[in-house]
Amino acid sequence: MNGILQIPVWGILLILLLYFGLLVFIAQRISSKSIAQNSDFFTAGKKSAWYLVAYGMIGASLSGVTFVSIPGVVGAGKTNQAFSYMQVVLGYFLGYIVIAQVLLPLYYRMGLSSIYQYLESRFGNYSYKTGSIFFLISRSIGSAFRLYLAVLVMDMLFKSGGWDIPFPITALCSIILIWVYTQQGGLKVIVWTDTLQTTFMLLSVVFTIWYIYANLDFTEMSLYEKLADKNLTQFFFFEKGWSDPNNFFKQVLGGMFITIVMTGLDQDMMQKNLSCRNLADAQKNMYSFSIVLIAVNFMFLLLGALLYLYMYEHNIEVPTTLNNGLSKPAHDLVFPNLAMGYMPIYVGIIFINGLVAAAYSTADSGLTALTTSFCIDILGIDPTEESKKSILYRKYAHLGMSALLFLLICSFWLINDSSVINQLFTIAGYTYGPLLGLFSFGLFVPLALKDKFVPYVCVLAPILSYVVNLNSATWFNGYKFGFELLLLNGLLTFLGLLLISTKKNNDFDDKQLS
Repeated sequence: MNGILQIPVWGILLILLLYFGLLVFIAQRISSKSIAQNSDFFTAGKKSAWYLVAYGMIGASLSGVTFVSIPGVVGAGKTNQAFSYMQVVLGYFLGYIVIAQVLLPLYYRMGLSSIYQYLESRFGNYSYKTGSIFFLISRSIGSAFRLYLAVLVMDMLFKSGGWDIPFPITALCSIILIWVYTQQGGLKVIVWTDTLQTTFMLLSVVFTIWYIYANLDFTEMSLYEKLADKNLTQFFFFEKGWSDPNNFFKQVLGGMFITIVMTGLDQDMMQKNLSCRNLADAQKNMYSFSIVLIAVNFMFLLLGALLYLYMYEHNIEVPTTLNNGLSKPAHDLVFPNLAMGYMPIYVGIIFINGLVAAAYSTADSGLTALTTSFCIDILGIDPTEESKKSILYRKYAHLGMSALLFLLICSFWLINDSSVINQLFTIAGYTYGPLLGLFSFGLFVPLALKDKFVPYVCVLAPILSYVVNLNSATWFNGYKFGFELLLLNGLLTFLGLLLISTKKNNDFDDKQLS
């Protein structure tokens, strides 16, 4: 923190206790009538109202990382990126249309609880286990990474306030709190708690926008004129061609495939969609969610632009961090730095609520999805079975996944090297390429596979993608991969699957494309 912490540590603890107390209260009310049922935990009984799912997914799709990072994007880079992120958001929208029209009909027709069950019916057990294991690896590292950053902010606040609480204790308490309100009701509870957390997150953004706007001087220039004067108004980037990381076509295409893979092929995000009453409701959820998400991302970027204007007018420098002994601008810390160090105490309180809501709405759904995938895909538990044994196994799995997240968070803390941690997070993202290749092959190619060779292809493709990315500047005349690396990874997987394909699969359903 470059500013002076306005909120006493005991106040931060009180906010957190009240917040989680409310979540636990909601969880107890929701799950009290259906104690420990597997069907409620895995699929919310397939009775979720589509509008609740759509609203709650806003918070789940925007993690604590997004909450602090997107506003910082506006002024990041050698030249301000301004509203370039909206290009990616447009790609998201196209991706959601593909999910609603292609993937959701397939999942509902097959009656899936875990989306990776499709791979078993299409290719076989090896493909099924490979897909689910890749998800478990990616989601566990991803969820732990996102929660680690939130815990890191809280640890920083505690220490700046004079409370030397050990980091592992802060991390353990965070995991326990999530476990407490998800361990019984699972997805049935999360559908409701995510609506609360989405509300807190959006209120935080809206209120901060209002506060900054009210405290800027617009007597001589309008908001747009002020933003234009600081080069913070550009939405679309066509000038520098495909090599530009902000290129319009590159970002739209990347955003579309990121959505297809990280939502449509991700058990965490699709589990909520599959809890709706029927396909029509799930599609309503997807369309309404995608439209609202455009507006929400625009709000985050507008907030970012206002934060930079606030810094310019008050002569506040961009916060910095040490990286390899060098001081570098930390645009990700712009929002927390201003809210907690330079603005009134009530803005800081609102910020904490928003950050916690964004971080934990992602973490709780991630934990539930990990438990669901492990129970159904690895242990082979029938999601409709309500025996004492299956419920006990589910509870042990939920506790085990909670412990795994805690250990990963502490591992990131012990590594204590941001470049290494970011690299681990990036590597975890490579597991989505094989999922893209597997599902694409299954949907569009009427061939069977030599199932036992699928794991080798799915391991080799990310390794080759990583090597290509590492050497791209040398091999391709300075070209560096961005979002399109996912496409390369998926393409390599697809080509590898073609090499191990066999005769036409008689069970291939041509109607799955309709």
